[in-house]
Amino acid sequence: MSSRSGPPPRHLPADAFTPALLQPMAALRGRRLFMLLANAATLLLVLAGMAVLAAAGGFTVVDGLLLLCALAITPWNSIGLWNALAGLWLLHGRRRGVEAAAPFLAPPLPDGPVTARTAILLTVRNEAPARALARLKAVKADLDASGHGAAFDFHVLSDTSRPEIAAAEEAAVAEWQREEGAHRIFYRRRALNTDFKAGNVRDFCVAAGDRYDFMLPLDADSLMGAKTILLLVRLMAAHPRLGILQSLVVGLPAQSAFARIFQFGMRHGMRCYTLGASWWAGECGPFWGHNALIRIAPFRAACHLPHLPGTPPMGGPILSHDQVEAVLMRRAGFEVRVLPVESESYEENPPAATDFVTRDLRWCLGNLQYLRLLAQPGFAASLRPMSRFQLVWAILMFVTVPAHPLLVGLLPFAALEAAGVEDYPAGLALALYGGLLLMALAPKLAGVADVALTPRGIARYGGAGRFAVSVMVELAFSFLLSAITAMAVTLEMGRLLLRRAQSGWRAQARDGHGVSWSAAARAFRAQTLFGLAVTAGLLAVAPVLVLWAAPVLAGYVLAIPFTVVTADPRLGRILARLKLCAVPEEFAATEVQRLLKGEAPALRRAA
Repeated sequence: MSSRSGPPPRHLPADAFTPALLQPMAALRGRRLFMLLANAATLLLVLAGMAVLAAAGGFTVVDGLLLLCALAITPWNSIGLWNALAGLWLLHGRRRGVEAAAPFLAPPLPDGPVTARTAILLTVRNEAPARALARLKAVKADLDASGHGAAFDFHVLSDTSRPEIAAAEEAAVAEWQREEGAHRIFYRRRALNTDFKAGNVRDFCVAAGDRYDFMLPLDADSLMGAKTILLLVRLMAAHPRLGILQSLVVGLPAQSAFARIFQFGMRHGMRCYTLGASWWAGECGPFWGHNALIRIAPFRAACHLPHLPGTPPMGGPILSHDQVEAVLMRRAGFEVRVLPVESESYEENPPAATDFVTRDLRWCLGNLQYLRLLAQPGFAASLRPMSRFQLVWAILMFVTVPAHPLLVGLLPFAALEAAGVEDYPAGLALALYGGLLLMALAPKLAGVADVALTPRGIARYGGAGRFAVSVMVELAFSFLLSAITAMAVTLEMGRLLLRRAQSGWRAQARDGHGVSWSAAARAFRAQTLFGLAVTAGLLAVAPVLVLWAAPVLAGYVLAIPFTVVTADPRLGRILARLKLCAVPEEFAATEVQRLLKGEAPALRRAA
């Protein structure tokens, strides 16, 4: 397949365009400047309001801490606001707005025979073999039914350390090979989990990468349909300077109440946010480690991860490998793009709050390693400015989180000081509080607006009544969960400072399961005690503020019952029966989902 990317106009230098010649760099610089100014103005507005509050009654230590908390939490919320607004505008306020953010989707889209060779990789470590292989089998069956299956091979890359699971893996793959032939299905298990998942993929690239043009890594809970995979392959083949093309990953229908509520919100929170972010990030897009097509040659040549000096968790192998690989691919002169629209690209989410927090803390330690990475001599200087921003932003995603519980903890002291001030600007305080909450919710609210503005959008979620109830349930859920995770991250960072944090990758819980009251109490007693202490302080100083602070206090106070109830299989069955917090695929399953369920595939012409 020939490239549709021609040479730049003769009167402009080649570096006036992105490497794949998809966009003029001047346009991207203008968008980035707009986002910088919009976010700076938002931050200044919040800080100005906080300064007025601090000036009432004289500046105190509490005022200074509140100001620092606002300075820490506003940038993350602000960029979420502006990404969401940009995405909603692109979807509903601008003609062909999606193409403005993803110019490779401009018609005509590439079509025809698929000549590139692609390896689809399933990376596993101590997973249930039958469960993980069922997803890969469904992907293969869907590709084979499309008429293009011969262009794809399937590799199970195991880092399993438990002998009984390893034996089950080998037996399951051998049986699959007997059923369908061994010439396109491969299995390899490493004796040592060197450099974790990134090392597993790296070893594949070194040993077998020469046989393929592209690779598509999948996690044990990933599922992708043939239509999406073929689109990614054709786009990558059409643009030889595309290095990574990341699909927008969404959740599969789930029986776990926690998972289905969480992924219902993620559907809305990610859609506008990702489209808006891709509008200005352009060729420096994200990589999430799976469900993305990767050009093997530059990845193997330029994306090898260094070992950080020192001992884990801050030193040693890089845990959050994906974003580092993205910036290294961009440094090598290739574009990293995201397909910012929903497609047949799925994952499963943790089934309980305990599992979710465990995963979040692992990401926290991995992202904080970027501090040491950026400190390596010459590394930061070798990156594009946008790439440096991406790594810093990934650090700030977690390093600013302690400002949330600190801000909540300061509320009784702030209320005590304000009680002695005449003409205290209470209206301004409430406006700032509401504005910060609105910014935090902006990505999800924009996603809800997108559904409402899209023809038959609400119908895809089961109708207006069901959708409205689901939105309200998810918003309450998100307030509760955010408080739990904020305290968990804060405690983990404290352990890191005390050199007590634990690093490494462990098998994740995939299927729904209950959480006992004792297990929930062990996991989240700190959240509960903190929430009760702050509530008691407010009741003693300014009882009316408890009502205003309820949305942020509830997550701390109710952490234990929230965990038990949302993990209870009975609640999951009730939500599933009522089709509440259901994603569109629960009402109309895709072909690859039907294949996963064991339903007979429909015969269809080549895609």
